[in-house]
Amino acid sequence: MKTFQTTCCIAGGGPAGVMLGYLLARQGVPVMVLEKHADFFRDFRGDTVHPSTLEIMYELGLLEDFLKLPHQELTSVGALIGGYRVEAANFKHLATHCKFIALMPQWDFLNFLSERARRFPGFDLRMQHEVVGLIHEAGNIAGVEARTPEGAVEIRADLVVGCDGRHSTTREEAGLEVQEFGVPIDVLWFRISRKSGDPGQVLGNVNYGKMLILINRGDYFQGGLIIRKGSFEDIQRDGLDAFRETIARIAPYLGDRVNELHDWDQIKLLTVQINRLRCWHRPGLLCIGDAAHAMSPAGGVGINLAIQDAVATANLLAEPLRERRVTEALLARVQQRREFPTRVTQMMQVNAHKAFVRVFKNSGPLPVPWQLKVIAHAPGLQRVMGHVVGVGIRPEHVAGARKGAWDQPWSLRKAAVHAGAAIGAVVATLRALRG
Repeated sequence: MKTFQTTCCIAGGGPAGVMLGYLLARQGVPVMVLEKHADFFRDFRGDTVHPSTLEIMYELGLLEDFLKLPHQELTSVGALIGGYRVEAANFKHLATHCKFIALMPQWDFLNFLSERARRFPGFDLRMQHEVVGLIHEAGNIAGVEARTPEGAVEIRADLVVGCDGRHSTTREEAGLEVQEFGVPIDVLWFRISRKSGDPGQVLGNVNYGKMLILINRGDYFQGGLIIRKGSFEDIQRDGLDAFRETIARIAPYLGDRVNELHDWDQIKLLTVQINRLRCWHRPGLLCIGDAAHAMSPAGGVGINLAIQDAVATANLLAEPLRERRVTEALLARVQQRREFPTRVTQMMQVNAHKAFVRVFKNSGPLPVPWQLKVIAHAPGLQRVMGHVVGVGIRPEHVAGARKGAWDQPWSLRKAAVHAGAAIGAVVATLRALRG
């Protein structure tokens, strides 16, 4: 078995792994990123690059080139609920350089970032290297075992970082305890063509006991039908005709295109999970991103939390890694930094899923609840939600990089103004509805 040596070995070439590799190599840390696939091209992955992530790209001096890649821009997030248009979050007033969500295939994001990372001499990305085990020595994790087309290899490292997703090998091999939170939904992903007259800023379509997500990819939609957990086999038994009818009923403007779905192979099941590790680390090992906390697709925030994890990890560990003095206490500081935003975000997602269950119970036309009318007439609330979705809880800055927009004196004063406007609008709307 061939053996290689590095300072930090990152298992997984997703957003967290590639971003962490970039940041560590930028600060002079030798790093090896292992990706089990031959390329990054896999559809039906997180394609929303939120303003918080775009701000990181600005701080790194990458934003201008990054936005030259094909993408679409969402300045707000809306939904058609029972035929009633609701704007749930508005990003136009964020204290960020980019006041929008960029819709971009994840493979473009990863290719862009890994190409820039290769300019650093310490960055080593190895494709078709699947981590299959950990190297244990005297109670520490000393590296990984990987499967490659040329055979098995060992990569020894001062630190292994598990970025290998919700089905993480590193966390399983380390025996880290996973806390599961019940999720009542799964998602069926598919592609369907898009026309220029289709709604642009509307992501959600909710009616007849169904929920349909449509992500604008230019000439096509990435569609996601939210279903009850475990019901995919029942849907398959009902047949493709029934599936197509469901899509056309929720979004009638797609009625002339649903016949593009002619095989179940075009429809991919995402088993939705919300979980997190009780402890994210062992001596010599740290898990971040989905390996530490699997997120629901609700809000599309998973990729952005993973990147925030990577930034916090690099900020806290780059210097100790260069000096070869990483301790478990330092690894615990990463969890302490990132666990609070993870818990808050997962709590919001769990509550959102409760609303999904209520939708499933109504198979007829969906009556518009009064709460949605409040949101529709509360721009202050939409701005607050824009901050929650677009920036998130406790956003990170790149240490030693150029200052981001939210380094300016903003947060408390402006947030208070938005919150006050939101409360005032809610009160006024409730009075109007009661009258």
